[in-house]
Amino acid sequence: MASWILSECGLKPLPQVFHRPRARPISYKPSKIGFLHSDKAGTDLKFPSITTGGLGDRNWGLKVSVPLRVPSIEGEEQNQERFNGVNGFKEEEEKEELEFNPGSPPPFKLADIRAAIPKHCWVKNPWRSMSYVVRDVAVVFGLAVAAAYVNQWFVWPLYWAAQGTMFWALFVLGHDCGHGSFSNNPKLNSVVGHLLHSSILVPYHGWRISHRTHHQNHGHVENDESWHPLSERIYKNLDVITRTLRFTVPFPMLAYPFYLWNRSPGKTGSHFDPNSDLFVPNERKDVITSTICWTAMAALLVGLSFVMGPVQVLKLYGIPYWVFVMWLDLVTYLHHHGHEENLPWYRGKEWSYLRGGLTTLDRDYGLINNIHHDIGTHVIHHLFPQIPHYNLIEATEAAKPVLGKYYREPKKSGPLPFHLIGNLIRSLKRDHFVSDSGDVVYYQTDPKLDVSSKLN
Repeated sequence: MASWILSECGLKPLPQVFHRPRARPISYKPSKIGFLHSDKAGTDLKFPSITTGGLGDRNWGLKVSVPLRVPSIEGEEQNQERFNGVNGFKEEEEKEELEFNPGSPPPFKLADIRAAIPKHCWVKNPWRSMSYVVRDVAVVFGLAVAAAYVNQWFVWPLYWAAQGTMFWALFVLGHDCGHGSFSNNPKLNSVVGHLLHSSILVPYHGWRISHRTHHQNHGHVENDESWHPLSERIYKNLDVITRTLRFTVPFPMLAYPFYLWNRSPGKTGSHFDPNSDLFVPNERKDVITSTICWTAMAALLVGLSFVMGPVQVLKLYGIPYWVFVMWLDLVTYLHHHGHEENLPWYRGKEWSYLRGGLTTLDRDYGLINNIHHDIGTHVIHHLFPQIPHYNLIEATEAAKPVLGKYYREPKKSGPLPFHLIGNLIRSLKRDHFVSDSGDVVYYQTDPKLDVSSKLN
């Protein structure tokens, strides 16, 4: 029997609600839509008993099952519109959106993502790759010559920012060589990678191998290599200086050279030491080769300081180098931290290559996207590092329908990505350590670490 309500015009039946078919079963959860989902089923509306002398005592109470709250016609019409607009499931769908768990296993496989990416996105064009190298090297030398020629105080800050960004662009091309996405020729990749990375004081093979470890273990608490979280035990054993430097701007953005020498807290070894536990025995010759190239570049800079003077070398190379380091640390950190959601990290059986890769983030860098070769398209790059950088945008667009909610659309940037500074600061305030136990863990905040006061 249909329920009835009292309106200003009398008795009126409730509108019928037809449930929309679902592709998968859902558990019913009472929604907050008006009176239709009161915690109580209803109550009887009883009018006072009317006693008449001639007919004896009769109870003329009208038995009508009604809700506890009786809306006006206007309120009823509003509720009707809400039902009609989305077949009565608007709030329920919103709840489903809110209840998405990024740590849950995805309903798709790595092969599904791979199949969605067009075949031509996997093709490596060495001539196109080399054209980017020629472009970037020409810009680097052009900027240096122009700054030295003008040699005015107001030009140097602009030069440092531009040249540091170009050093970062050179790093990204060498990074592609390390992944083998530069070309299918390992010798070409190695030669170009050494020239590019040695020129900015990066040991090519030492970094390449540790970066491979990062990709193979992305999202794993203990086995990841780059910007992995500290366990609570390691965090609490940090000395005050180390803890302050790691979580106080700008110090984390200057960490890369120290990481090359000593790795992250809780890990040992050096990217320059062939006997480091970063490497296996058959990789030691490669590490020695890269260390020799790095040393040759350092010696060249020392020689130039005698010829040009140390101040000139500092202005032309030293300060841009540290701008490059800040770019590298900012980008690599924010590709794994700083999202509005608290994203999971994994251990044990819960970790998989796919689940770990899905915790990475894309970022928009505005005008810098083209300069640093679309490194912001990070999710697909992490899952398929063999895709050339110039095909990553198309590959990402093709994969989005498969990734669904596991892909987090990056916030649109202005011409320059100043908005990312806020993401960085918020993350350093809250993302301090993860639990020592558990296979799916999330960052926790140390209330004793008053980072905000240090930033002001």
